[in-house]
Amino acid sequence: MIWVALHILIVGALVVDALLRPFRQPSARVAWVVVLLAVPALGAIAYLLLGRVSIGRRRTKYLDEIEQALPAVTTQPASAEEALAKVPDRYAGLFRLGHSVNGFDPVDGNSGQLMADSNAAIERMIEDIDAADDHVHLSFYIWLTDNNGLKMAEALKRAASRGVTCRALADDLGSRQMIRSQHWRDMRDAGVKLGRALRMPNPLLLPLAGRLDLRNHRKILIIDNHITYCGSQNCADPEFRVKPKFAPWVDIMIRFEGPVVSQNQRLFASDWLLATREPLENPQDVQFTPPAPLENGFPAQVIGTGPTVRYSAMPEIFAALMFAARRELVITTPYYAPDEQIQQALCSAAHRGVDTTIVFPARNDSWEIAATSRSYYWDLLEAGVNIFEYTGGLLHAKTLTVDAELALIGSANMDRRSFELNYENNILFWNPALTADIRRRQQDYLDDSRPVELAEVSAWPASRRLLNNAIATMSPLI
Repeated sequence: MIWVALHILIVGALVVDALLRPFRQPSARVAWVVVLLAVPALGAIAYLLLGRVSIGRRRTKYLDEIEQALPAVTTQPASAEEALAKVPDRYAGLFRLGHSVNGFDPVDGNSGQLMADSNAAIERMIEDIDAADDHVHLSFYIWLTDNNGLKMAEALKRAASRGVTCRALADDLGSRQMIRSQHWRDMRDAGVKLGRALRMPNPLLLPLAGRLDLRNHRKILIIDNHITYCGSQNCADPEFRVKPKFAPWVDIMIRFEGPVVSQNQRLFASDWLLATREPLENPQDVQFTPPAPLENGFPAQVIGTGPTVRYSAMPEIFAALMFAARRELVITTPYYAPDEQIQQALCSAAHRGVDTTIVFPARNDSWEIAATSRSYYWDLLEAGVNIFEYTGGLLHAKTLTVDAELALIGSANMDRRSFELNYENNILFWNPALTADIRRRQQDYLDDSRPVELAEVSAWPASRRLLNNAIATMSPLI
């Protein structure tokens, strides 16, 4: 009786905690309550491991100290207004929304070049690293010991050998292959400063260490505070040999120059100090002074989200972009597990006559996300959204273009993991020419995709719809 009473007390306390937990949609609270009551023992363990979005008390405290110690990226108010003056009025509010996430203003005078493919992106990154004369800052979620991964490691070693300060940050889970290899130790011996983002804790210390599956999903490269890269590319071959049956991984990457570089620099510095615990009184002379604006450049803004930023930031950005579309909205994302506002915004775009298209991979490396995505197909198609499934590999590119003149590119997917659990980096920019380049790349994806029709989805057997919807119902349990 004592054990039964204790069991009821623990489960009851966790139910109350789930109901009181801040920043949760009602669907998430209900899902956790159902799990806790339906399978109390397993539900309690799952809730303790996965029910709270926290990086841990110590990390949270240290991150607060980091944010206070690091200098802000300085932008004159007049400069921000000049950048917004170049943007059509209907888009200005989007950049103001972006400012509310990190405090980064839109900055004018940037240039951007779309890389031809994954291998070309890595080759251009290495060229820039070989030309660096002051510092190289690199951060990847996945860094493999394959052809591209090792070429990047060798480039960093060459740069360090000629006196360039090189800092390389890799997610402790996503890049565990590289971190545990001799190549990681060789880079350190060559003078490359290394950091492991969000180190995997001892499971017994989870109450202090924070949630196990919070990850740094960012993909950032900065050279001499002059060049930065942003997009979906991990440091790996497109063949992605850890999951070869889904290959090739199809990614997108843009090389930026101009004042927006310093905003990526600020994101990197915060992640670096959190991972390495370097002394805060000397934040490693990281440069935050924006480079001079380039002539005939365009406005751009970094948007960095994560579990220590307001939880609704990324969904707000996505939904606001969807509502801003007047003629055309084109999206590519590998993982679609939306919250209500994104699903409604996407359907609303089609309902009001916007030519709305979204492209998913036909074969997904995450079967549960694939099932969740397809649970939304009928509603999207019924609203008039054009759905395509890419058949040329795993379409990993995360792109969103509005009316072929405004674009968002980066690491964030349209799923709850990106919204609440992952640190992500994106760049929002207004430039019809560069957006047209992305739009052409999106068309390349569409040309290698098959359309999904409403009649096809309506003909799915009840068993398939039941499975998809059941899995989607569990998606709030993150």
